[in-house]
Amino acid sequence: MRHLYLMRHAKAKQPSGDMTDHQRPLRKRGKRQAAAMAYVLQRWQALEGEIYVSTAARTRETFDEIAVQLPEHTLVDQVHFDEDLYTFDGAGLQAWLKALPDEAERVLVIGHNPALHDLARWLDNTAPHSLPTGSVLHFTLSGTAWKSVEQGGAKLTGCLTPEAASYPLFKRLAPQPPKHKGDTASRICAMLEHQYQMIRALEPGVIAGVDPEFLHQYRVNLRRSRAVGESVHAITRVPGFKKMLKRLKHRAQATSDLRDIDVFLEDMGKTSPPLSSVTRKGLTQWLQASQRERHQTLCQQLNAPEYAEELEDWQRFIASDDVGKALSKLTPKRIKAVLDERIARHDEDLAALSLDAQDAEFHELRKGVKRIRYLADLNPQTPELFLTELKHRQGLLGEYQDLCSRQAWLDAFGASPDNDPQQQQECSQWRASLEKPKLALRKKVVALKPLSNVTA
Repeated sequence: MRHLYLMRHAKAKQPSGDMTDHQRPLRKRGKRQAAAMAYVLQRWQALEGEIYVSTAARTRETFDEIAVQLPEHTLVDQVHFDEDLYTFDGAGLQAWLKALPDEAERVLVIGHNPALHDLARWLDNTAPHSLPTGSVLHFTLSGTAWKSVEQGGAKLTGCLTPEAASYPLFKRLAPQPPKHKGDTASRICAMLEHQYQMIRALEPGVIAGVDPEFLHQYRVNLRRSRAVGESVHAITRVPGFKKMLKRLKHRAQATSDLRDIDVFLEDMGKTSPPLSSVTRKGLTQWLQASQRERHQTLCQQLNAPEYAEELEDWQRFIASDDVGKALSKLTPKRIKAVLDERIARHDEDLAALSLDAQDAEFHELRKGVKRIRYLADLNPQTPELFLTELKHRQGLLGEYQDLCSRQAWLDAFGASPDNDPQQQQECSQWRASLEKPKLALRKKVVALKPLSNVTA
């Protein structure tokens, strides 16, 4: 099996003065694009074979930015700067491909459009109709020699843009949130539509699975849409709203375990857990395997026809006359009435908490705070002091929930039949040690004053 990776150079500056096309350097954005794709290429094993780069400045700099991100790789020993790759002719690139040595089983080409795109479509007509700067395509070919490659003789197995690999790059092009203008109904409609657009825009990054921030933001927008919907539903009834909200809840729940694993792995990378190197390696590999399994399941769900149908139904629903009429009945006064009820319920739950309360009680308090927060967000006149206090409580309770989640994953790893007694003992000890920071958080939560004491 042969592997061919086609990468278009990152974003370059336009020529100016006496600068030739060959001399065009990368823009700052282009350098960020190339840096983001370094880990994609590593993950796809594109850097394990031969690397061929056009002699143009922009392709050379694209390679340089990739190499800088991966200092442990001696990429300079694998790279070939080839003048023949400074071409915009697809037929010429086909001829170049057929002249590759047979011993080259993995080949990465960093070149130019339209030649790269023409070659991609010639190899497999299912290739995308465009190849943005910094993008990479992965093809697999049968074991025949390069000289024997014919039209349609490859299969596209991967396609990724920098904006789907890096959330900071995506954010620059993401749908912009609406400005808080107009009446309450208009603002809520605009808010829900924006969240829908964000969910759909984030999907490629979630499926790519390179930057975990895509999953986090996808999850946030799903849960925020549901929370806003629940807040509206608590104030005024809309036929069919409950069914729609149940679907959003189901989609958000499908991301829970994966997000928890991402947070756990990220934290392990920043801190030094009290584990031996063998146990730490075993835990990391087990978590990564669980991560891959859940990510694959999520991707299958996102690619299923019923998923797109559900989201499109939601978009039509929030734009419907029924929702519009219901929203027109919302007033700051009615919002505040429901908000006061939720605050009173929160204060009762908080007063009932004790240091030896069950974890589930703290979890329920956290969900209640989030509902209050989203409801308060519906009214632009909500005092900033009140919103700040809600964010503070969310932070405390969210940190507590993360510790509980970590304990649950340690339990699951420790119960794995493949672990030896030493690993099980170390995980059990680490789990027990997490009770101390949990107790510190419990004390902070129990000591919180009633929300009713904060002006809402």
